[in-house]
Amino acid sequence: MKDWQAALVGPHTTILQALDVIDRAALRVAFVVDEERVLLGTITDGDVRRGLLAAVKLDAPVSSIMNDQPVIAEPFETPDTIRALMVSRSIHQIPLVDDRRRLIDVVVLEDLLQEPHTDQKVILMVGGLGLRLRPLTETTPKPMLEVGGKPVLQITIERLIGQGFKNFTLCVNYLASRIEDHFGDGSEFGASIDYVREADPLGTAGALRLLAAPPASPFIVMNGDILTTLNFRELLNFQLEHSAAATMAVRPYEMQIPFGVVTNDGPRVVSFSEKPIQSFFVNAGIYALDPSALNALPESGPCDMPTLFQRVSESGGTTVVFPLREYWLDVGRHDDIARANRDYLDVFSH
Repeated sequence: MKDWQAALVGPHTTILQALDVIDRAALRVAFVVDEERVLLGTITDGDVRRGLLAAVKLDAPVSSIMNDQPVIAEPFETPDTIRALMVSRSIHQIPLVDDRRRLIDVVVLEDLLQEPHTDQKVILMVGGLGLRLRPLTETTPKPMLEVGGKPVLQITIERLIGQGFKNFTLCVNYLASRIEDHFGDGSEFGASIDYVREADPLGTAGALRLLAAPPASPFIVMNGDILTTLNFRELLNFQLEHSAAATMAVRPYEMQIPFGVVTNDGPRVVSFSEKPIQSFFVNAGIYALDPSALNALPESGPCDMPTLFQRVSESGGTTVVFPLREYWLDVGRHDDIARANRDYLDVFSH
């Protein structure tokens, strides 16, 4: 039973403060209430990410992004009725309110389910050559380079196991035996690990064509050289909320133009901006896919993830982006390895 009272915030609480409440309360939601505990709305991780996509600042009040019409239940409703409502609406928590809409309890779906949820598959792409990390990668595959005394790939797998994921497929190519010998069938890590062996590099999506059987439910695909503190359940929940066939995690990236930029209308100067900073969302190498997305793979040859997303979209599937707010690092260069080792104790050792 989780302490729902630790997940209460006021309407003027900042989004950043609410994020801390969401993370600490372990309910994946914060409840916005007034002084008399009247429910004004809810805010979830997904609401925050949609706000980021809409350029809402983290110092804005939660009232600017909260859901002011959340699904609610009343105390007289039976557990079976509440469970059916939650399953039909794909929600994991539901507030119980009295006749004045005061929050009196919170029902958590996991407490009502008789059977545990089946873990989704996680597919890790670990076949790259790591050319930018030579000579380190001449005898060691890039995902097996150590950070904080552990291979990068082991850090990722252990974090995923800690979040409840148990079933992994590793897509290997370069120095595959080093990876297979270290992880084996996964039993030493409390997981099940199998392997897809690429005879030739097939890109970040092409190896999915070699799966022995397609996953039965939405699954995670991730580049094996990434370190992140992302809660991958939030990514899958976001995918479900948007009924998406394919979800791409993205992260903000800023670039300063080193010159003064002129905006013109024909020969007339409209405005002038000195060395402006432009912001973009860039691909973070982490994805959630519905099994139907595999139908968009080409029959042969390499295929990268952006191409797969384009093919899914062209075939009528919904593709969405999921903005990261968590720690993220692509361990692809020598200075990235140095930074990861500096960050390890603060970020990954607790």
